Amino acid sequence: MMIDAGRNGHGAFMRVSRAVVVLLAMIGIGVLSVPARANEFVFARLVYGGGYDGWPRWQADWPEAETHFSSGLERLTSIEVSNEDVLVRMAGTDVFDYPWIYVVEVGFLSFSADEISQLREYLLRGGFLMVDDFHGQAEWQQFEYIMAQVFPERELEELDSDSEIFHVMYDLAEREQIPGIRAWLNNQTWEKGGRYPHWRGIVDDQGRVMVAVNFNQDLGDAWEHADDARYPARLTTQAYRLGINYVVYAMTH
Repeated sequence: MMIDAGRNGHGAFMRVSRAVVVLLAMIGIGVLSVPARANEFVFARLVYGGGYDGWPRWQADWPEAETHFSSGLERLTSIEVSNEDVLVRMAGTDVFDYPWIYVVEVGFLSFSADEISQLREYLLRGGFLMVDDFHGQAEWQQFEYIMAQVFPERELEELDSDSEIFHVMYDLAEREQIPGIRAWLNNQTWEKGGRYPHWRGIVDDQGRVMVAVNFNQDLGDAWEHADDARYPARLTTQAYRLGINYVVYAMTH
């Protein structure tokens, strides 16, 4: 469960005293733990096992994607943004310090039974997972397999264009595929057979999006190459706006 602090300006983060958290814990209500500066956004990236050729797939576009995105988030909103980029593992208890977590290349995702259990708990308590940069049917099947273990009772569903997550700050009823820069330079917007973009999610019993999935897309590349003249400004703009919507939504739901 996450305590909703409401909205203020472009969005308010949780502002909950540690005393309240302790009190709720004493009566058996779990909440995401509150960091020292509860109104400050910290970009947290998920580290996981899996990959090939000795290269860990979780680190695609790291740390440039978070550096660029965090800078844009601070410039375009009134959100107080930390200059610290955090790496978290699902097995660690510190994961509950971060209401918003980013993960990439999930076609190579590998979790232990304990990590699967903890991801479920994290999301049901109010956590938000943004999934990015994976393509094609084979990578989708691996991600779907993992999420079916996390939530066997819930579906990965298409998010409608009128979903609140696309309108919480920017109106993104209309969107287009966000490609990686290498695909774009090869005159394509897709890779690994993933021709069609999808915006999918897993929602809780109250309709809150817990997992936002950008399939056949690469927002991280658009963030990282925001200052590269070879990458289209309109796609970078959409990638920033979508990422900001996810942050604001996560911190207000």
